[in-house]
Amino acid sequence: MFERIGHFSYRYRWTVLTLWLLAVVAALPFLPRVSGALEVGGFSSPHTEAARTRELLRERIPGYSPSSLIVLFSHPTLRPSDPSFVEQAQRALRNVTSVPHVTGIRWFTENPSQVAPDGSLAYAVIDLDLQPEEAQRVLDEIQAAIVPTELRVQLAGAPAFYADLERVTERDLRRAELIAFPFALAALLFVFGSVVAAAVPLFIGGVTVALVLGLVYALTRVTELSIFTLNVASLLGLGLSIDYSLFLVSRFREELAANELEHAVARTTATAGRAVFFSGLTVLIGLSGLGFFEFLFMRSVGIAGILVVLVAVSASLTLLPAILGILGRRIDALQVIRRGPETGRFWHGITEFVMQRPLQVAIPVIVVLVVLGLPFRHVELSSPDATILPTSTPSRQALEDFRRAFGDGALSPIVIAVETERPVNDPQTLAALYEFTRRLAADPRVTRITSIVTIDPRITLAQYQMLYADPTRIPDPVLRRAYEQLAGDHLAAVYVYTDSLPASDRAKQLLHDIRRMDPGPGLRLWVDGGTAEIVDVVDRMYSEFPYAALTVVLATYVVLFLLLRSVFLPLKAIILNVLSLTASYGALVFVFQDGHFSSLLRFSPLGFTEASLPIVMFCILFGVSMDYEVFLLSRMREAWDQTRDNRIAVATGLARSGRIITGAALILVVVASAFVTADVVLIKALGLGIALAIALDASIVRTLLVPATMRLLGQWNWWVPRQMARALEAVRMGH
Repeated sequence: MFERIGHFSYRYRWTVLTLWLLAVVAALPFLPRVSGALEVGGFSSPHTEAARTRELLRERIPGYSPSSLIVLFSHPTLRPSDPSFVEQAQRALRNVTSVPHVTGIRWFTENPSQVAPDGSLAYAVIDLDLQPEEAQRVLDEIQAAIVPTELRVQLAGAPAFYADLERVTERDLRRAELIAFPFALAALLFVFGSVVAAAVPLFIGGVTVALVLGLVYALTRVTELSIFTLNVASLLGLGLSIDYSLFLVSRFREELAANELEHAVARTTATAGRAVFFSGLTVLIGLSGLGFFEFLFMRSVGIAGILVVLVAVSASLTLLPAILGILGRRIDALQVIRRGPETGRFWHGITEFVMQRPLQVAIPVIVVLVVLGLPFRHVELSSPDATILPTSTPSRQALEDFRRAFGDGALSPIVIAVETERPVNDPQTLAALYEFTRRLAADPRVTRITSIVTIDPRITLAQYQMLYADPTRIPDPVLRRAYEQLAGDHLAAVYVYTDSLPASDRAKQLLHDIRRMDPGPGLRLWVDGGTAEIVDVVDRMYSEFPYAALTVVLATYVVLFLLLRSVFLPLKAIILNVLSLTASYGALVFVFQDGHFSSLLRFSPLGFTEASLPIVMFCILFGVSMDYEVFLLSRMREAWDQTRDNRIAVATGLARSGRIITGAALILVVVASAFVTADVVLIKALGLGIALAIALDASIVRTLLVPATMRLLGQWNWWVPRQMARALEAVRMGH
């Protein structure tokens, strides 16, 4: 089959090239529109308790706002108590209420807790009727409506965070691509020594990225995709397509030395093309694992990755052979580095050294990988917040100023929806709510509580019962507005402010204690808020992860079994993959959670590991790392079929593919490392994790551990039940 594809692509080479170029031309007009069509966020699930609580509050409390924008006011000399400060703050926001989706403004003049204890700043809350991830779309209108005054105005909260996230993500992508392309070209020049041979994989990479982004834009017409799709499409699109092209171009040069042009193209697709197909299949399986998850971010990464694999493999099997057929022996034109014929002497030497002492090599390498993975034992998983943004962004600066003035927990309270059997304004219900909020307030971890029965400490329970006897006739306008925002017919909202960051163990323990509380007769609790979202999202993600991982591992085993016709080689490949993944996991915790090398890499330590990162890395790297195993073992299998000598097969396979695998890994490391320059910590961590895992995989794992373990397994490497072997051979010969 693959040889026939090679013949077809050669004979109709100009037609194939024209069709691919027309597809790229058709995609180009849509590329500038891709980022605007993508969604920010995507780290939440509608099926968690926190999400159900938000929906309950939205449906049953008339004045509840799903999202809000915090407006911080400060001045070098004026204080929030000064009339001039108040007048200028109100003048600054006088036009904001006319902006669509703004439902109201809560002023610091009505709520003393919105003034910093040291009097350095105060804030107003702009309530919006949009979900947090949608609210950033009106941020520009709100900013345009703010009237300039002498006060310094800063914006914080989810809408500002998501707007900055979108802007910084686009900037990160442009920077990474500007770095990746020239460095990838330099690496290809080093591998091939020829400008033409180096340019071909880069051209395939550019075509792949352009078409994938065009397809992503088309998909946004029918489904939502995350803004992080941009980064994944570029990282994997460049990396995989260049890698696949590298293997095919290298094999083509080898075949061209012994065959006429058309046969060389056909032989290249029959051998390296077949390996590319199965390699792409393993990557596809890994990325398909993300389809188990309902989170938009993870699903989007999986969709983008699948598109990359489909386009990259298709281009490698059709477009690239057509280009090779057009270039012929000119593939080596414009040489800048003179290279003699590849003898494989260096890789032969390494293989012989390792296979003479397999245990002495394997044990230290395994120990190194395990030690690198040890920091993962104290991993703290959490959902991302504004701290993943660089400190130079306006929303992050506003967040830090807010935290310094009001404390770590003031911006993200625990939100309790209290469902009541009787109407909320019933005296018995108000008494139960009053007693429940006093129990909460007595907890030393709680700094303040906002509810309909904690508006003013001077108001007694009896007075609350009298004030709320008829909610439509509450005399005080501030109390009436607070009641509308905090209560419905049978539901009341209680906001619990803590002294800790939402992701801290202290806040998580408080959440756990609240969920276990008995609120009182006739009351039932539902809990939302930053801490609840983090706990619920992590729990849901990792309840689904084992099924996704098991499916990926089993499917990968089946594909490798069919390719290598061996029972034990696929199992060994999976175990070695897990080892290199574990090492990269440990490094991520060591760097991004614990903060080592933070000044060198230009980020603020998170104190946690973003929860989706280990899962996304598993699904990406399990397939990508298997690339090199597929190419290496395919060459070894060819040699085994010819010699039936395990030692010769291992040495020959590594000698023939060692330099190319190292070059391919170098290019993918270069492309992934370009994303380490990102300002968004999540993208920086993903880039570093992939670069480190690939570097470890292609160096000590493939170079040392693979030959060592194959020497220890001996003839068992190639064992397969006899009847199954005949069936597999018949299928292989049929193709």
